[in-house]
Amino acid sequence: MPHYITLATCSLNQWALDFEGNRDRILQSIKEAKEAKASLRVGPELEISGYGCLDHFLENDTYLHSWEMYASILQNESTHGILLDIGLPIMHKNRRYNCRILSYDGKILLIRPKIFLANDGNYREMRYFTPWLQPQYVEEFVLPRLLQTITGQITVQFGDAVISTLDTCIGAETCEELFTPQAPHISMALDGVEIVANSSGSHHELRKLNTRMDLITEATTKCGGIYLYSNQKGCDGDRLYYDGCALIVVNGKVLAQGSQFSLKDVEVITATVDLEDVRSYRNMISHGLQSRSTPIYERVHAAIELSPDSKSFDPTIVPTSPREIRYHLPEEEIAFGPACWLWDYVRRCKGSGYFVPLSGGIDSCATSVIVYSMCTLVVKEAVEGNEQVIRDAQMVANMPEGWIPQTPQELCNKIFHTCYMGTKNSSLETRARSRDLAAKIGSYHVDLNMDSVVTALVSLFEVVTGKKPVFKVFGGSQIENLALQNIQARLRMVLAYLFAQLLPWTRGRTNTGGLLVLGSANVDEQLRGYLTKYDCSSADVNPIGGISKTDLISFIKFSINRFELPILREFVDATPTAELEPITDTHVQSDEADMGMSYEELSIFGRLRKVNKCGPYSMFIKLLHEWSPRLTPEEIGTKVKRFWWFYAVNRHKQTVSTPSYHAEQYSPDDNRFDLRPFLIDPSFSWARNKIDLVVETLEKNNASQLDTMTVD
Repeated sequence: MPHYITLATCSLNQWALDFEGNRDRILQSIKEAKEAKASLRVGPELEISGYGCLDHFLENDTYLHSWEMYASILQNESTHGILLDIGLPIMHKNRRYNCRILSYDGKILLIRPKIFLANDGNYREMRYFTPWLQPQYVEEFVLPRLLQTITGQITVQFGDAVISTLDTCIGAETCEELFTPQAPHISMALDGVEIVANSSGSHHELRKLNTRMDLITEATTKCGGIYLYSNQKGCDGDRLYYDGCALIVVNGKVLAQGSQFSLKDVEVITATVDLEDVRSYRNMISHGLQSRSTPIYERVHAAIELSPDSKSFDPTIVPTSPREIRYHLPEEEIAFGPACWLWDYVRRCKGSGYFVPLSGGIDSCATSVIVYSMCTLVVKEAVEGNEQVIRDAQMVANMPEGWIPQTPQELCNKIFHTCYMGTKNSSLETRARSRDLAAKIGSYHVDLNMDSVVTALVSLFEVVTGKKPVFKVFGGSQIENLALQNIQARLRMVLAYLFAQLLPWTRGRTNTGGLLVLGSANVDEQLRGYLTKYDCSSADVNPIGGISKTDLISFIKFSINRFELPILREFVDATPTAELEPITDTHVQSDEADMGMSYEELSIFGRLRKVNKCGPYSMFIKLLHEWSPRLTPEEIGTKVKRFWWFYAVNRHKQTVSTPSYHAEQYSPDDNRFDLRPFLIDPSFSWARNKIDLVVETLEKNNASQLDTMTVD
């Protein structure tokens, strides 16, 4: 006799400290789960408060308001008749815990605190919470008086236990615990738990989804069982984008998968499974013998039945068939991830749109195409009737109720403004590319020359000091050359904010605020410090600040056909240049020539520095084997030393870098991700001497071998 059970998990676009909005999205997900006849609903990590509250988790108000929202959920009778797994922060014995509460019909069954906290990379959970370092241990928790009144319970069990219903057993695992070597789902499965629910706050990185999916499917391939994965989605107030992708897996086979990038605030997926499939699968693996030595979980007994067909067979219930996991190409991830992040940002700060200094180069081009991709997603959802997206689009575009954008270009023209800020050092080609791209995507475009502003500042300096700086190509020194470049770059930032504030006003939008300025410095330029402090890389947010130049070029190539923008081919074929120096018959400024290394090499340096934790010497040793014989040891050593020199002398720029969409593990973001000092001795003298010694030794060995060959 089959034991069919319908299960629901979800991805919610929660917002840090948006208690009422978060509650309403939770209620909507419960409603949709019940409509699908699900008997268990699992939600994301800390879904009531929002996962990204950061130091707000140190405030007692966060815990009070979370309980108040949870109480209103339990009081709502529409949430009864389904087993609920909801995430919120809880204080117990004056310690803060990241918890899950399992309840049924307005009664709390168990509070399960997180055992292993995420405490690396972007995560600082140990700063806010205490880990529950007592596996299989449970104690009593005294409910707040508000909850006592509602539930009729004074105490409930708090700790690492599982729920035993009349027909199955359910355990909880939270986010990071899936990624740990001693994952709780293993011991739970060996102790007879058939359903494991995982609530997560897992962020997007390029090419990261495969790792997560492999771990989820492996969890039940090895142990058998049902795994419900729920995840936060969207930008909840910081640099991260949580990429949803809720999942239901049975015995290693995927039955349901949610979207990774979506503008829907609530997305619920369901699957109908047969509990007998779990039991028969476990009989085929070496489960029984090992289960005799596993820890035993305390069971919280609930007199409820999750499989309504256990008493009589219902032929109308059909189990869900397995399906393949869906992955996006990295180019699609760039197109959709930052686009969804930008939409959340502009709608939640009630902005009027975005402004980009469009230079004609690949970086500002990629930024603009991502905004166009955002408009494409918004229009698609609006045309399909997503009421939340329609209301947000009307608010951002300052359009009346009833207006629904029909094309991305129509929406772009309302909320996206671009500007080409040229000087006598700019080329006709970059000006034309900027103008043509703006026309294709529909942005409101302005074209200007700023030579008079630059000349005024240089003349002011000459009047004050009696000296006039000139470019290097005209006989000036390096310091004069750099200063003249920087003043152009910094003036672009000043003009960007002027135009961002006033362009909507010039178009008659007097009752709205200014535009948000977008930065367009990629992760490699930030790593190398190849940008001017407080230039047009200084902005409100930066959608490409965590994306490599190599990936951006691939994204633009992909976008030529995806968005039907043939003009993008011109950006791909152009040589990257800042256009801050005069163009002469013998000199055209080139980014890679200025940096002394290619963008591809910069990406490699970045991964070795951050991901592989290499210093100068160990980086040199690794590259010595990877880049030989294409480069000589001396050439490799020179490149490594040059990278570390410029990384160190420019590290201070990261302290004021524009908040960027996090997409790469080697992001140098000083404010959240890369906690390294910004005053470093750039010579790295000891490491440099060790590199030189290795190079000298190899050169002597090569010379000796050459002499031997000559004699022979």
